[in-house]
Amino acid sequence: MSKIITSQYDKMTKTPVPRLLVSLSIPTVITMLISSIYNLADTAFVGKLGNSASGAVGVVFGFMSILQAIGFFYGQGCGSILSRELGAKKNDDASRTASTGFFLSLATSTLVAILCKIFMNPVIHVLGSTDTIAPYSKVYIGYILMAAPFIVASFTMNNILRYEGKAALGAIAMLTGAILNTIGDPILMFVFDMGIAGAGLSTAISQIISFCILLSMFLRHKTQTRLSVKLITFDVKKILNIMGTGLPSLLRQSLGSLSVVALNFLAKPYGDIAIAAMSIVSRITFFVFSVGLGIGQGFQPISSFNYGAHKYKRVREAYKTAFVFSSTIIAVLGVAVLIFSADLIQVFRDDQEVIRIGTRALRLQIVALITLPYCMVSEMLLQTTGRKASASFLSSVRSGLFFIPILFVAAYFRGLAGIQEAQPIAYVVSVIPTYLIITRFMKNMPKEDEA
Repeated sequence: MSKIITSQYDKMTKTPVPRLLVSLSIPTVITMLISSIYNLADTAFVGKLGNSASGAVGVVFGFMSILQAIGFFYGQGCGSILSRELGAKKNDDASRTASTGFFLSLATSTLVAILCKIFMNPVIHVLGSTDTIAPYSKVYIGYILMAAPFIVASFTMNNILRYEGKAALGAIAMLTGAILNTIGDPILMFVFDMGIAGAGLSTAISQIISFCILLSMFLRHKTQTRLSVKLITFDVKKILNIMGTGLPSLLRQSLGSLSVVALNFLAKPYGDIAIAAMSIVSRITFFVFSVGLGIGQGFQPISSFNYGAHKYKRVREAYKTAFVFSSTIIAVLGVAVLIFSADLIQVFRDDQEVIRIGTRALRLQIVALITLPYCMVSEMLLQTTGRKASASFLSSVRSGLFFIPILFVAAYFRGLAGIQEAQPIAYVVSVIPTYLIITRFMKNMPKEDEA
């Protein structure tokens, strides 16, 4: 075991940064793309049932983002800390951190699922369902609630693996689940004639299987850290540190969910067509951004591990490399999406009005998306080095603090056009506070490594 730990330490602190970033980013990019494929598969198949069913996918997507927020809250919270502990060669502490984060995520998600089941009707309307979308949303979300603890815990374990520098193990589980979901959707929906219930059941089953595969990685000792009830710590300071470190992720995901709810609410006057169009746009945009996000997630363990090992030059180099890589890839994919915007919308819903609304919104968002890598990598640098307040603020700005007010103002003055324009404006404006905060951080971070 000690040889494995030493080998992993050497890998994280001595491998040339570009090569290490690529090796860690490939599985995280795959994982992010798989997550997008989950959503795109449901959107494509459910779109065949009509605009109301397609709108329901967008509504439930907001709830699944909340589940993802909880998983990332605990996963990135304990992951960032345990990675620094591994970098400082405090391996027993790292296992206690991992176990505490994992079981906290299970307990929290179970409580959320129970409460949402009890108050399902108000929940789906708060998420943005219209009277025609609500019946589909209720059926779909029922299956998601059954699998909620497994979904959240999977996100937590996947983040722990990523911060250990073993993201490939997580990608295996996610890929298996995505394949099963893509196969299961059409079979349950159309062969067994379950409709949207089939999409929900397929997603639930595939997520539970992913959970089992991820858990087996820890039980079979494929990881540096261990998960055990005996390792849970009830040290309040430790728990608050996990939550404080994960807060930027929680804010980012929660405000993202709130943004989806706000967008659905403001799109209601324009009918199910507008909600369906914006739902499709958000899925396609996230698919493009997920590649850049995967590179950013590959950067996180390099940053936290080397910061814990006092290798500050490698932290700086990794930051610059991640920014260049993610910006380049998003720019290339963005050009392709701009050219084929209408065709991409049509894949998910062959309705001329949906295509018209969605095409303009998609093109605007893709153009502004080029600003996101700088904001994303800067925020991740702050989070992985323990700058909780700064990372939380930038996370809030990028995910909704700017977008939600801009959305309401733009919708009031420009109607549907304003709804289409709000997100791109928010992306661009977020660059300003990011530049001010990250410039100051770079000046204060030591320029030389410590022995």
